[in-house]
Amino acid sequence: MGHLLERDDALALLASEIRRTAGGHGRLVVLRGASGTGRSALLEAAIEHAKDSGFRVLSVRCSPEETPPPLSTVSHLMGSVTMSHRAEPDRTEQPDGAEFRQALHAITDESPVLLAVDDVQFADPASRSWLTETVRRIDSARILLVVTERSQYDIPLPPPSLNRALPASVAIAHTLSPLTASAASALVRAAAPTAAATWVADCVRAGAGNPLLLQALLEDVGAESSSPLPEMSAALYPGSYPAAVGWWLNSAGAVTRQVARALAVAEYDGLREPAGELARFLAAACGTDPARTLGWLTAMRRLRMVREGEDGSVRYAHPLLRDAVLGDWPSERREAVSGSFADTMLRRGDHVEAVARQLLRSGPVRQGWALRALEDAASTATGGDRPEDAIRYLRRALTETDSDTARHRLLKELGILEYRHGNASAGLQQLHEALLVTAAPQDRARTAIALGTALTERGEIQDAVDLLRETKRELGTHPAAAWSVQAATLLLTDRDQSPRGAGHRKMLKDAMRDCVAPSAGRALLVRHAALAGEITAQKAMTQMRALLGEPTDDLSEPFLLSAAATVALWADELDEADCLAERGLATSSWMRLHPAGQALHAVRAEIALIRGDYKGLLADHAQDRRPGSSAPGSFALQALTELGCFEEARRLVQDGDLDPGGDVWELSRFRYASGVLRAAQGDVSGALHDFLDCGRRLSAAAGMSPFLLPWRTAAAMCRLARGDRSAALALAREELRLARAWNTPRSVGRALHAVAVATAGRDGLELGAEAVRILRQSPDTRDLISALLSHGRQLAASGRRTQAREHYQEAARHAERLGSVRLRTDVERDLRTVGVRRPSASFTGSESLTGSERRVAELAARGHTNTEISHLLQVTRRTVESHLTRSYSKLGINGRAELRTALRGMEENP
Repeated sequence: MGHLLERDDALALLASEIRRTAGGHGRLVVLRGASGTGRSALLEAAIEHAKDSGFRVLSVRCSPEETPPPLSTVSHLMGSVTMSHRAEPDRTEQPDGAEFRQALHAITDESPVLLAVDDVQFADPASRSWLTETVRRIDSARILLVVTERSQYDIPLPPPSLNRALPASVAIAHTLSPLTASAASALVRAAAPTAAATWVADCVRAGAGNPLLLQALLEDVGAESSSPLPEMSAALYPGSYPAAVGWWLNSAGAVTRQVARALAVAEYDGLREPAGELARFLAAACGTDPARTLGWLTAMRRLRMVREGEDGSVRYAHPLLRDAVLGDWPSERREAVSGSFADTMLRRGDHVEAVARQLLRSGPVRQGWALRALEDAASTATGGDRPEDAIRYLRRALTETDSDTARHRLLKELGILEYRHGNASAGLQQLHEALLVTAAPQDRARTAIALGTALTERGEIQDAVDLLRETKRELGTHPAAAWSVQAATLLLTDRDQSPRGAGHRKMLKDAMRDCVAPSAGRALLVRHAALAGEITAQKAMTQMRALLGEPTDDLSEPFLLSAAATVALWADELDEADCLAERGLATSSWMRLHPAGQALHAVRAEIALIRGDYKGLLADHAQDRRPGSSAPGSFALQALTELGCFEEARRLVQDGDLDPGGDVWELSRFRYASGVLRAAQGDVSGALHDFLDCGRRLSAAAGMSPFLLPWRTAAAMCRLARGDRSAALALAREELRLARAWNTPRSVGRALHAVAVATAGRDGLELGAEAVRILRQSPDTRDLISALLSHGRQLAASGRRTQAREHYQEAARHAERLGSVRLRTDVERDLRTVGVRRPSASFTGSESLTGSERRVAELAARGHTNTEISHLLQVTRRTVESHLTRSYSKLGINGRAELRTALRGMEENP
């Protein structure tokens, strides 16, 4: 017999049995093995050897027909012999089993007989029974029955092996193993002698120890060993290898073929599961028995068709094999399997985002669980500051429903996220589309407000106003929804550059006349009165706190909270303002695109600026670069200036792309911040221009009160630097008059500071001392530092150098704690004028912690979480985080774990 790779033992067995049968002792030899392992080649070798040994050979190859007639296999095997041994042949009469057996024994008188049956597992049951019964009678006959039997562990139970019910004396089974790695490598080397070792190893894995697959692969790529083995079977087109894999699958049966392809889909989808879990996934997707499916995976691993990764996951031996298994399987089938995997993951209790990521690979499932999973995943991603993931989940969710309510909800949320973090134009289109879908009045109001806010940010204020007015008209029979749209219209038009005054106030009052949300309406009136300088801070806060205690609804609450937080900020109630801002921003996702939400973000940014959280402010600015927005980042500009990053701040000014007709409040803040930057760099004239431009814009918008931006005091300092004392004094006194009307330490103290600097002699000295005293009660230490330096200069000029030095050193401590490089530079300059080169202490360590920072640090050292600390101290979680960050820096530690030791050291070394 010819040589077959690693089949010498099988060939020897067949040669031995042929000799034994020729001597009068028949036997059954079952050649078992997986498809492609060479069973048929061995059978052909046995046939040739038997013929050479004088045997008469009768052979048949079985095929998996749907309903083969009884004894069809035996009929094909024995038909011609039976007819030739009939006395009177009648081809119309079907022989029975006894006649077939009689004819078989008759021909053994002439010569030994080899019965060769290929793929006996496909034989009809009657033929299998005939073969089994025949074997029982050939022990002393010259009949050798050699059959090949596929033993690849199909998912459906295969028919029992032909030798199972027979004694070992008449039946021998020989199993063909996959090629060893060394044999497979030798086969590859024979085809490609100069191939690299990695290329050979790739071929061995793709061949999976299967001679048929390996030979087919080498036919396709043997001459291309210099190129990497492809991962897609299309690269081999038309290709023997994909055809061989297809034949291997087809011989496995429909159910096993489906599981094999589902395994390929699982690998494409990135499912990394151990065999037991993966079997459950595949069984759920294909409707098979999990135990049989696990058995199939185990058998495939032994056959080296699949392998186990380092993480315990099961995958195909090579990507090329996986791709060939999928073949031309329709995408709809693949997506259906992916959807089934997602269902299994959800039932197993996987994280909702893992389920959603799986659904991204599937087609529409059209079941409620899929829509809920995708929406929940989008919410989780949004809360985790991963808007890009949320956008993908929401886009996919839109394919899961035709419900108007659900589509409106999804389009609105997707539009907001797209506008903020993706494609601004696409976001606007989705918001427009959401408005065209039938929805509840409250939802229509929220969507219209979001779209109006986006249009306003893009400078399309008139379009925004027209849209909101039309929506308000449509919502006329729903007062709460209509009022919220009207309130949003007023807040958005409040940003334009047109002069306003009594007319704007009348519009506001008219809007509140029939207000169905009285607390929110009155809160907006209080805010307007504060802006116009018509109310004191104490009275404004009293009214706001009373309004916060009144009942409100979901639509009006954002307007109430934004007005209350803004007024609290202006009134120097920073902790209260921070709590209100956090409460407002945490209530609804749609606050991300809402005029109230924008106001709350501005409140939090200004609080961070006052508290010296410059790095946090810059991080927030980097994350909130809104597409389509003209906002140039005034708070980021101020933070960069305080940190002394002048070059970066100048680039921000150049890249600001300011729209003179844009948001009046943001533009005014930006002009003021630009003025501070220019003043810090010594450009007094440029700074004065910016401060005066800021003032013109605020005055035109009826923003008279000095708590907004102290442009008059800043301009007064520039006037003084240019030697124009009278103009400086006029600006400072006007600021002081307005500040006393509002009456907070911050506004009064900084205005008084400007008056003191502009006033000569003893009066100026006394006013400077009073300004310092008042500003010590202000939450903004930047103003106190400036006042301490100015008063120190006054003291030094009057000969009181010791007192001046004390003021400078106090300013140095505050500047160090605040982290303002700009102010620390000013302090060091003034200290040198009194003979001190550097501040007497670096003001880190125990002395640098403020009272609030120390209280937070002590609670954290005792093991309290940030949430617990925020509840205990009645401050926001963000405030707690800011205090801890500054405390770590001042104490020179890396984190929470070192707090206890650092604080203990503070107590031991006061």
